[in-house]
Amino acid sequence: MAKLIINEEKKRGRIAPEIYGQFSEHLGRGIYEGLYVKEDSGIPNVSGMRTDAVEALKELEVPVLRWPGGCFADEYHWKDGIGDKKKRKRMINTNWGGVVEDNSFGTHEFMELCRQLGCKAYINGNLGSGTVQEMAEWIEYLTFNGVSPMADLRKENGHEEPWNVDFFGVGNENWGCGGNMTPEHYANEYRRYQTFVKDYDENRQPIRKVCCGPNVDDYVWTEGVMKTCFVNTEEKFHGYMDLLSLHYYVHPEGWERKGSATEFDDEVWYKTMYKALYMEELIQRHSAIMDQYDPEKRVGLAVDEWGTWFTCEPGTNPGFLYQQNTVRDALVAGVTMNIFNRHCDRVKMACIAQTVNVLQAMLLTEGGQMIKTPTYHVFHMYRHHQGAELLSSELTGVKEIGIGEWKVPQITESVSEKDGIITITLNNLSASDSKNEELDVQFAGNRTYEAVEANVVTHKDMHAYNTFEEPENVKEEPFNGYQITGNRIKITLPPCSVVEIRVK
Repeated sequence: MAKLIINEEKKRGRIAPEIYGQFSEHLGRGIYEGLYVKEDSGIPNVSGMRTDAVEALKELEVPVLRWPGGCFADEYHWKDGIGDKKKRKRMINTNWGGVVEDNSFGTHEFMELCRQLGCKAYINGNLGSGTVQEMAEWIEYLTFNGVSPMADLRKENGHEEPWNVDFFGVGNENWGCGGNMTPEHYANEYRRYQTFVKDYDENRQPIRKVCCGPNVDDYVWTEGVMKTCFVNTEEKFHGYMDLLSLHYYVHPEGWERKGSATEFDDEVWYKTMYKALYMEELIQRHSAIMDQYDPEKRVGLAVDEWGTWFTCEPGTNPGFLYQQNTVRDALVAGVTMNIFNRHCDRVKMACIAQTVNVLQAMLLTEGGQMIKTPTYHVFHMYRHHQGAELLSSELTGVKEIGIGEWKVPQITESVSEKDGIITITLNNLSASDSKNEELDVQFAGNRTYEAVEANVVTHKDMHAYNTFEEPENVKEEPFNGYQITGNRIKITLPPCSVVEIRVK
C-alpha cells in the first residue's frame, strides 16, 4: 500500500496565489464571444463582459489574468485599441486564423475585466515589432497620475484615475514569433526596454517585470538571458527582472500531429501523463541555471503558458485552437499544479492556456450558452492552495504504471495549510480500466483530525467531457472514499481521478 507522510510542523514556503493564473489571448473565440460580447448582443453582460463567464471565473478566485498574448502581443499596437470603438483600426490577425481584429477589446476593456474579476493585471508589451517609446507610453497611459500627454489621453478616453498594473511582460516568445532572436540579443533588448517600464507612484507596489524565458528545454536560452541580465556581487544586485517565463505544452502525439482531444487509447493516456510530469524536470533544470546567478531566489519562474494542446475540433477554424476538455485534461491540470505547489520556492506565477474556448480552457461557450470543463472543476478544488503554506510531504510505496516506455507513478500529491485547514490534493494516474488504489495518509504529529470537505473529479470513462446538451457529465462531486482515525486517513482513490481532502 502506498503511504503519504505529512509533517504538519514543517513548512516549506508560501504558494503564490498567482500560480493559479489565467491567460487570454486575441485568439479565436477566446476573448470575442468567450469573455467579451457586444453590449446589445442579447447575452447578459456588464460593459460587454459576459456575466456567466465572469461569475464562473470569480468562483475560481482567479488571481491574475495575462493579456493580450501570446504571439499576438508582439504584433499588437495598443493605441489601436483605445478611444471610440467605431474609429479603432481594424487589422488581420495573421497569427490566429486570418480573421479581422476590430480592436473593440483594448486596454480599457481589459482593465475593466480585471476589475470585474477582482484579479491582478498581467500585460504583455510589444518588443518584437514595437518601439521603446510605444511601450513607455503605454505604461504612462496606464499608470501615471498627473499631467502628461498619455495621462491626458487616458482621461479624454473616459478614465480619470490611473490603473494598477501588477505584472508587465517585456516581449513574448522572442526566441520564436516575437522576433527569432538569440538569447543574448533579446537580453540586451530586454535591458533597454525594461528601463522605461517606470513606476510613477512610489506609494504603489512596483510593477513586476517579466523577462521572456525559454521554450521548453532550451537551457541555452536560460543561460544566455541570465548571464546577460544579471549583476550579482557582494556590492550590488540587479537582475532587471522580477520573473523569468517558461512555456511548455503537452502534445502526446508530438508537435506536428498533436493528437485528438477526445479519441485516445490507454497508451496515449499514459504518454500524456508522462509528458505532463516532464514539467518537474523542466522546473528543476531551469531553476538550477537560475540558482547559479540568483541563489537567493529573488527572481521567480513564471510558467505563463502551459496546458494540453491537441488537434482542433473537426469543423472548426484550425487557427482558433478550439478543443474539447476531458477527464484526461483534468488529470494534466492536477498533476501540473501539484508540481507547481511543490516548487513554490521558485515558481511564483503560472497562467494556463487559455481561459475560454482556446486550448485547455476553463469554459466553453456557444452563443448564449456556457459550460464548465473538467479542468475548471480541478481549478475550483485547488483554489484552496492559493496563498497557503506548503507542508513537507513524502510519498512511498507508489507503484509505477503505464504501457511500454510511458511509465508514470500512480499517485502524485501536494499538501498545504491555510487558516488552520490542511488541503491534500491527490491524482490517481491509472487509466479507467484499472482498479482503485489504496493510500495510507499519516501525519507526523499526534493531533486528531476531522474532515472539513472532500471532493473528486473523475468519471468511469476517461474520455468523458461536458457538452452543451450534458453540461455536468464531468463535475466536482463530494468524495466519501476515505476514513479518518486520529492522525491517519485511509483513502481509496478511483482510477483517473483528482481528489481533494481538507482536514483540521
